[in-house]
Amino acid sequence: MAVPGAGDSLNAKSGQAPVAQCIDPTWEKLTPAQLQFMWQVELAKWQKRLPQRRTQNILTSLGIGAVVLAIYGYTFYSVSQERFLDELEDEAKAARARALARASGP
Repeated sequence: MAVPGAGDSLNAKSGQAPVAQCIDPTWEKLTPAQLQFMWQVELAKWQKRLPQRRTQNILTSLGIGAVVLAIYGYTFYSVSQERFLDELEDEAKAARARALARASGP
């Protein structure tokens, strides 16, 4: 009979592979060597993931920058296309001209 967890790939009761347990160093008493090994493993995982994360961060920042520049450019474009103030000024001039024509007319 095999000892549970001693190299068998499946759990005999549930038929599933064994899962690593999460260890909280504040609750469980670990030796300094175990803590050092944990930190080494975490550092190795972090260094392995760093290039992917850097690429994702660069792509995200470029995407956000493109959206900001698009909004900025569209704002300048739409402000330069605004004609309604000019139309209001033209209507105001026409109204003043009509008012002067009425006042000086009959």
